[in-house]
Amino acid sequence: MIIDTHVHIGDMLNFVLTKEDVIASMERFGIDHSIVSSLNAAEFDHMLRPVPPKYQHSQLECLEDVISFAKEYPSKISAAVWVRPYNEKADYDLYKAINDNRRYIKAIKFHPYHSNLPFDGKESEPFIELAQHYGLPVVVHTGGCDAASCVRVYNAARRFPKTRFVMVHMGLGTDNSEAIELISRLPNLYGDTTWVPVASTLKLIEKAGIEKIMFGSDNPIDGPETYLHNRTGDRSLYQQYFNELKDIISPEYYDRLMYRNAAEFFGIHI
Repeated sequence: MIIDTHVHIGDMLNFVLTKEDVIASMERFGIDHSIVSSLNAAEFDHMLRPVPPKYQHSQLECLEDVISFAKEYPSKISAAVWVRPYNEKADYDLYKAINDNRRYIKAIKFHPYHSNLPFDGKESEPFIELAQHYGLPVVVHTGGCDAASCVRVYNAARRFPKTRFVMVHMGLGTDNSEAIELISRLPNLYGDTTWVPVASTLKLIEKAGIEKIMFGSDNPIDGPETYLHNRTGDRSLYQQYFNELKDIISPEYYDRLMYRNAAEFFGIHI
């Protein structure tokens, strides 16, 4: 059994990620459940330029899209709320949308890079308080710029000890050592495997414990065969998680990494 905690839909930033591709890839590669957010909520592009107004989508519009997906496939899909702290607020409408659809929503998602705001800044706090109000974990992209640095997630996790935070990517494009050290220091700070080599995952398990990490992928960011190969055709690192890792860690640890931790952490019943 596998739960993928980091999946996207949307047509933005030169990506076209469809619901059909998500479902087809889940069926092909044996993914039982995915937590999905909409990248249409991005506020800045890859060059940190504001997304033109005509391509902007509100956080409510994006939330409605993933909730609709979850309602269509309730046993396979859950929703994460990708928030937009640069342009929008944690207002009454957002609270109401989450309250009315709480059964489908499993997390609040921040992307400090594509919001061009430091995660430990004041703009994030009302959204973290919203997450705390509903008992939702906060999942945060890390890597690519100072605003999305691992230490900023650590800072926020220290300020909000009652809220659980996931350091997505554990510092994308790094050797993950800083993330591993920071995650090991706080009981409410966790990691995921999205673009994280197996070797780094094993280091985190050794230092912080198997309970501090869960499987995630960014599917279908490299197309419907993201789990198999990247855009250039090279073998995906997720094939190591699906295959070789079974011979490296115990069956109990493997099950916890690939689905049990996520099921308990996000409250997923499959």
